[in-house]
Amino acid sequence: MTSATQSQTQAAPRTLSPRAEQTVRVVAPIAVGVVALAIWQLLVTVGGVSEYLLPSPASILDELVEFAGPIGDAALITGTNALIGLVVGGVLAIGLAALASQWRAIDGMSAPIIAALAVVPIVALAPVLNSMFGADSQFGRQSIAALAAFVPVFLNTLRGLRQTRPVHRDLMRAYSATAGQGFRTVTLPTALPYLLTGVRIASSLAVISALVAEYFGGPRGGLGSAISTSAATSAYARAWAYVAASIALGLLFYVATALLERVVSRRVPNGSR
Repeated sequence: MTSATQSQTQAAPRTLSPRAEQTVRVVAPIAVGVVALAIWQLLVTVGGVSEYLLPSPASILDELVEFAGPIGDAALITGTNALIGLVVGGVLAIGLAALASQWRAIDGMSAPIIAALAVVPIVALAPVLNSMFGADSQFGRQSIAALAAFVPVFLNTLRGLRQTRPVHRDLMRAYSATAGQGFRTVTLPTALPYLLTGVRIASSLAVISALVAEYFGGPRGGLGSAISTSAATSAYARAWAYVAASIALGLLFYVATALLERVVSRRVPNGSR
């Protein structure tokens, strides 16, 4: 072995085992979060930052423990609105994407509508819907969550439905397969990863939209209205506790849809291969 070969061998980067790499992916974000919380606590206790401006993590934790019941009830309301919006918006988006992928006329008509829906300001629409459906109805908040979920699911699903290769379509015709058989065997498995990615993105957007909608009227309850009420009464540590619950709720939706994506991707073969 020459010296050049030896130097190249010595300079080769070391790679982690799959298990070690997975462990690093889990531990690294947790470690960063712990360090950030420690710095935050030091800024308040040692750095002299007023808790009026920035409550300490310890104060927020105390509020989380003391108001665990109301926080759980508020999270349940917001989570229900977000889930209903995600399901309804996702189903409508998948149906419209399937039609748009088959007929150019529908695709042409839906394009400007989707572009308009993508830029609808939630802060302006939320009070309008809350006024329309009354102070006791959650329908306005659920509609806003559905609207937020609709766009990413539609765009990703439509893109996935267009990924089927012509050679695969020709092969299904050669086998005398019906349109339904071709869709189930080739088109749907090819589009499924795109669809699931859209659902994963939409899950976080549905939670955020439901939270924002709760700021602007409608029935009492929900994390958004609780944050607003706590801040208005100068209970800032409690407001941050509700914010922490909102973050946890968003992460729960994201992790659930990510796990769904992984499970389905393993069980359903990719039709484009």
